[in-house]
Amino acid sequence: MEQKPGAPKSPRETREDRLKAALKANLARRKAQARAKKAGAAGRDAARDETR
Repeated sequence: MEQKPGAPKSPRETREDRLKAALKANLARRKAQARAKKAGAAGRDAARDETR
């Protein structure tokens, strides 16, 4: 059953939308942390190689 764009959402749909947005934000944050960690590790390895 499709709702009209202007129709109010049920509490369940509102909760699902909120959870979906939170999950998406959490995943984006975790990916950014992983990229930063990988970049930091690569930077430390390059710096260590330059000092040898």
